[in-house]
Amino acid sequence: MRYFACFIVLAFVSQPAFGANVDLPKRKSGLWEIKISSLAGKSANTMQQCIDEKTDDMMQNNVKGMEKSCSKTEIHKDGDKIVSDSTCKVSGSTAKTHAVFSGRFDSAYKADIKSTYEPPLHGMHDAATTIDAKWLGPCKAGQKPGDISMPGMPNINMNEMMKGLGKTP
Repeated sequence: MRYFACFIVLAFVSQPAFGANVDLPKRKSGLWEIKISSLAGKSANTMQQCIDEKTDDMMQNNVKGMEKSCSKTEIHKDGDKIVSDSTCKVSGSTAKTHAVFSGRFDSAYKADIKSTYEPPLHGMHDAATTIDAKWLGPCKAGQKPGDISMPGMPNINMNEMMKGLGKTP
């Protein structure tokens, strides 16, 4: 579940990068705390991510590459919110996702994400996830951009992981 949570953050925190018609604010460099809550609070995971502009750009560019599996990707602003609707193929299922992002990407933001899967993905027909992210300040001593830490899990570095996949940050 924790690796799934990490995937959700990487996919959906950067999802607004899809669609060149919407200029989105960059996340502020430094340490971010990201809390991911599932449907009805059944589970919650909190992670910390050290980012800089290069790392954030790399993550958004990699998510853009995932757009190839989507037949629909629409993003628009609705007042001070960013709304994203997509239809994508995921592991043999069609995922229809509606996401609403609010807040400021330089200090704190929230994403409410609802997805349906047809056929069900690993037995799951519907999913609702909330992401609450807040900037904590500079990265901790010894941390480098790309570092992600989650309680009970080994730390990973997204930049190193992407290099291992043949994608240079």
